[in-house]
Amino acid sequence: MSTPGVPMAALRERLAIPVLAFGGILMAVMQTVVVPLLPDLPRLTGASAGAVSWMVTATLLAGAVLTPVLGRAGDMYGKRRVLLMALGMMTVGSLMCALTSDIGVLIVARALQGAAAAVVPLSISILRDELPPERTGSAVALMSSTVGIGAALGLPLAALLVQYANWHVMFWATTALGVFGTALAWWAVRESPVREPGRFDTLGALGLAAGLVCLLLAVSQGGTWGWTSPRILGLFAACAAVLTLWWRQQLRAERPLVDLKLAARPRVALPHIAALLTGFSFYGNSLVTAQLVQAPTATGYGLGLSIVATGLCLLPGGVTMLLLSPVSARISAARGPRITLALGTAIIASGYVLRIADSRDLWAIILGATVCSIGTTFAYSALPTLILRAVPAGQTASANGVNVLMRTIGQAVCSAAVAAVLVHHTSLVGGAPVPTLHGYLLAFAMAGTVALVACAAALSIPTDPASRETPRTGRRTGAPRDEALEGA
Repeated sequence: MSTPGVPMAALRERLAIPVLAFGGILMAVMQTVVVPLLPDLPRLTGASAGAVSWMVTATLLAGAVLTPVLGRAGDMYGKRRVLLMALGMMTVGSLMCALTSDIGVLIVARALQGAAAAVVPLSISILRDELPPERTGSAVALMSSTVGIGAALGLPLAALLVQYANWHVMFWATTALGVFGTALAWWAVRESPVREPGRFDTLGALGLAAGLVCLLLAVSQGGTWGWTSPRILGLFAACAAVLTLWWRQQLRAERPLVDLKLAARPRVALPHIAALLTGFSFYGNSLVTAQLVQAPTATGYGLGLSIVATGLCLLPGGVTMLLLSPVSARISAARGPRITLALGTAIIASGYVLRIADSRDLWAIILGATVCSIGTTFAYSALPTLILRAVPAGQTASANGVNVLMRTIGQAVCSAAVAAVLVHHTSLVGGAPVPTLHGYLLAFAMAGTVALVACAAALSIPTDPASRETPRTGRRTGAPRDEALEGA
């Protein structure tokens, strides 16, 4: 006869991976649900288009700042505790959006939702601590794929709700999902025993936050304010000054927010660089595809699709990411995550070749976008595995948080670069300036080239020494806990 409580404990353990994956999908959904609303929000809120754009910018800034900070807090105070806090902030932000039409409150609420960006790196760190090595690869690959899966699901679902119901209903729906996801995580995920002792580096967190806000604000608003305007130039100068001071402070700190000595080693630095480049190349796919298929048919290339139909065009890519995440894990197990990352970025580049070859027929557009999603699956599944193999167990959440931050910066730079290309390649259609097909093809070529640079960075990553981790602890057998530092 079984001991009371054992079946329930076993059920929780089996459900931990899908529950964490559900949290990752929720995070991506929360980031994309506002997109269908953007054209109508000035009318619905009585605010200007510039003010409404901050509903996207606030989420980007908050996510970039909080991801490494919450990752470090998770390493020190408990990953489950910080994960629940991030999910809770996301849910509260969604509830605030459901209750108001005031643009100021909406922007604050969207900033709260940005905390959800830390869900994926925290979850990956929990999986490393809790799972045996033979299960870690596939679980991490699934968590990495949730970013694309959630984005592909969130856009059409949000568009349907916006089209057929009051816009607040969409946020009520995401609030309910957030409450459900947080409750599931509280029930199914147990606290990791792996901790990094010491005091939290508050000064380092504030310095990083200030530097990132200056950088991302300049990148995201450069096209609107003017790249040579005093505000943008001042932000870039402030970013350089603040991050220089922050770098020096981190090198001197006893327990820094980001271990820069570790981050500078090739086995950590190169995956971070690859994450920046992959984030750029990945984001170009969804960003340009959405604009291309919605372009008016009068352009000669546009399909004039609705936002719902646009979301459905991206849906096959999200489904493919879900189906292929176990395949990427098998490739990493057989050939190493370095090869998986190189393969993924090469596939992304080949997807853009297809986009350049034919961006007029719907089937060709969907095929090219799906190929890019396949490459993204392989690349995003390999990046956290590379980080996990290169850093000590006590720094996995913060290191993966920095890796996700690099992806976010890459996406922000991609958005600015694509906007700059399309603005300089327009023609008048019905009296309004519309990007030309040549502009879109240049954007594809740019993203594809960046993907090839990412592939070169991946192949430059030193091969990690053969190692094995013991279940539950995340420590390497037969070696001291800082072996990852020595082999990095």
